[in-house]
Amino acid sequence: MPLDRAILERLIEVSPDIVVATAADGTVQYYNDGARENLGYSRLEIIGRYVVELYPSLEEARRVMAAMRSTEHGGPGRVVNFPTTFVAKDGHEIDVSISGVIVYDASEVEQGTIGFAKDVSEIKRRDQLAVLGEVAIGLSHEINNPLTVIESQISLLERHLRAKGEVGEVERVARIRTEIRRIEANLRRLNEMAQQESYASTEYLGRARMIDLSARPEAAPLALEARKILVVDDDPAVRESVSEILAAEGAQVALVGNGREAIERMRRERFDLVLSDVVMPEMDGYELFQAARREAPDTPVVLMTAFYYDQDHVIKRSRLEGLDGVLFKKPVNPERLVKTLAELITRARPRPS
Repeated sequence: MPLDRAILERLIEVSPDIVVATAADGTVQYYNDGARENLGYSRLEIIGRYVVELYPSLEEARRVMAAMRSTEHGGPGRVVNFPTTFVAKDGHEIDVSISGVIVYDASEVEQGTIGFAKDVSEIKRRDQLAVLGEVAIGLSHEINNPLTVIESQISLLERHLRAKGEVGEVERVARIRTEIRRIEANLRRLNEMAQQESYASTEYLGRARMIDLSARPEAAPLALEARKILVVDDDPAVRESVSEILAAEGAQVALVGNGREAIERMRRERFDLVLSDVVMPEMDGYELFQAARREAPDTPVVLMTAFYYDQDHVIKRSRLEGLDGVLFKKPVNPERLVKTLAELITRARPRPS
């Protein structure tokens, strides 16, 4: 049974899409609820005005009409899913996809047009986010690999300069390491944007825009906020690097250079977690783990090592006795480091009030 014309008109009236009809002279003759909600004009404000006012320019309005009269966008006298832009009453632009026809009378004389326009801004945003995700993954892979090599070479260079007593050159190396941290922070920010499906942009040149990696769209809670973490490593560069990562997540970080210093600090202070190197002089990671269990049995201990081959079975022995976690550093992966420590701290004790 065919639908009554009044029902069809009502369906068009309440459609969430923008439906606009014009007379042959280009004045608006029909304007539905979806158009009012999307564009902000009331019917009294728009009926009788030229449809050109809904476009960003006269040229764009002419482009749509030319497409409707061509044979390339759905056939003569029509367009199907033709991309264009509308301008709302408050001035903001809306990306839309128009499907419409030219209306003729019985003598084939043009009477006007009717078009259905769908807001595709959200679709475009999701497409952009999908591309952003691909870019984030690609950049992380292609940049982190050479950064690993650079970080390793800088550490070797720093040791060489310290051995020669060239303090000024060591400071230069420290500045290079700071810039590496900035690159890593930008990569983390890019990955956060992709995972949260939200990104900020800023003006670049002309109408061009670029992603703003300095802004955080949402103030997400810091993973290690107010947690006290003791970092133990005989390599000062590693200590400082790890400290920067943890401090950026809100942690209160204490640094010591060997296991004996760590135990002395643990006797004076209470820590939420101990993060220690495996191979150290005076007291290795296994000995520190055992001593830490005696001093503070409720404090999680995580060992980190640059070697996948556990020659002295330090990690194996520690795991058998209840070691909380192991991290392989080459260099330390910031995301994995924070994620591992946050999970262990949360599991061990509730967050501080």
